Amino acid sequence: MTLPEPRLAPSGRDVSVAIVEDDPRTRRRFEHALARADRLWLAYSAGTVGEMVAWLRDNRVDVLLVDLGLPDGSGLQVISHCRKLSPGTEIMVISMFGDEANMMRAFEAGARGYLLKDGTEDDLADHVLSLNAGGSPMTPIIARQLLTRLSPAPATTSAPPADATLTARERDILAKLARGYTYAETAEILGISPSTVQSHVKNIYSKLAVHSKTEAIHEARQLGLL
Repeated sequence: MTLPEPRLAPSGRDVSVAIVEDDPRTRRRFEHALARADRLWLAYSAGTVGEMVAWLRDNRVDVLLVDLGLPDGSGLQVISHCRKLSPGTEIMVISMFGDEANMMRAFEAGARGYLLKDGTEDDLADHVLSLNAGGSPMTPIIARQLLTRLSPAPATTSAPPADATLTARERDILAKLARGYTYAETAEILGISPSTVQSHVKNIYSKLAVHSKTEAIHEARQLGLL
């Protein structure tokens, strides 16, 4: 595969951009959108993972625009290679894939922006300049998914799991242990053998999914069982 010679930046255009997009018509629309911006210039345009990775081995670019669905692999491969070959390049995904799985994989690979293809061209140049300036352009639905993924789960009122219900005897034993009584003292107070206390405690641990007396007391209190 013969790669084009490196292109020099036209006068006044200081932000270089490369595109990897397999659909020729979409790629041309992106190219025309970039050409209309005074500061941007298209350094390279490719249609496959192989073409772009090969070009990146000997060339550097300020901004890389990546489609995820490519004929010879995934755009995620391009992102990973670019991160290794040119760490200073800002990367933005432009894709039809708006699902959380692809979004998260793209950001984890090193993308800093994520746009869906619908209606991208009109504002593409502005998004590229924003990305190059340190921003993270995202289609609103992508931003909402990311925020939802990163937000802590809302607090809920704890309710005992179905298998965490303690018998009256188990509650009595745990209450005594919570007050500081030993197994032997608990057995004497309740009129049962120490081995019976130990057997009940084992069941309590299993029901509450804990491994110590302290954890059992804490968990029981959290669940309102004490």
